[in-house]
Amino acid sequence: MPGILYIVATPIGNLADASPRALDALRQADLVACEDTRTTRTLLARHGIERATLALHAHNERAAGAKLLAELQAGRSVALVTDAGTPGVSDPGALLVESAHRAGIRVVPLPGANAAITAYSAAGFAAERFLFAGFLPPKAAARRKVLEALDLPWPVIFYEAPHRVQEMVGDLVARFGGTREVVIARELTKKFEEVARLPLAGAAAWLQAHAHRQQGEFVLVLGPGAPSGSGLAEGERVLELLLEALPASDAARLAARISGAPRNALYKLALARAK
Repeated sequence: MPGILYIVATPIGNLADASPRALDALRQADLVACEDTRTTRTLLARHGIERATLALHAHNERAAGAKLLAELQAGRSVALVTDAGTPGVSDPGALLVESAHRAGIRVVPLPGANAAITAYSAAGFAAERFLFAGFLPPKAAARRKVLEALDLPWPVIFYEAPHRVQEMVGDLVARFGGTREVVIARELTKKFEEVARLPLAGAAAWLQAHAHRQQGEFVLVLGPGAPSGSGLAEGERVLELLLEALPASDAARLAARISGAPRNALYKLALARAK
């Protein structure tokens, strides 16, 4: 029988955040595949776990993945982790998981920490959806081109490196204006964690207020923009189709979720059509 591939989320900062189930999987696995063996050994040592490790990172993912797949096919179980957070989310791991699925190997995800979700939960933007954009291109021109397509009626979550966060904030102001709100979350779950919600116009000053605010790991949550006319038009189109089978309230709710248009506006349209 082939082994099991466990996808194990690890703490994003505070090692005490490791779940009991994640630690059990690390103890039971025959082999731990990790982004940086030194980082993972620190986590294992903290919890008294001794296991063989094998590096799987962005530069060797295919070669290491082939070795791990062979181990799984030979009946050994593998726990896949990254330095922090959930494997495959702006981190290596997806290629191994894909290979395991194609080979008929059981894949077991163990939920846990994720920087994007952690920051979003502390942002306070009430929305039925969000977009996870991850890391944008490091070069300014390419980054600004991507931002052109992200003026959306729901929150957008970005990861950013400390040496680029000031430039990123400047690009956000240039693209979305100073009144749009943003949440800056740095060093989540760590000793110097900070979460601030403020208008984009004040973001650069907030970062510059203290030298340490330009250090560490950043998640930026851009607040939702106003629905565009095209979004409302798409909402009306979807609403028309849904009204053929659903009551006005249900049709408006689903049309809003599909199109991003405001539900109240669609509900008023639905009532007007009913009359």
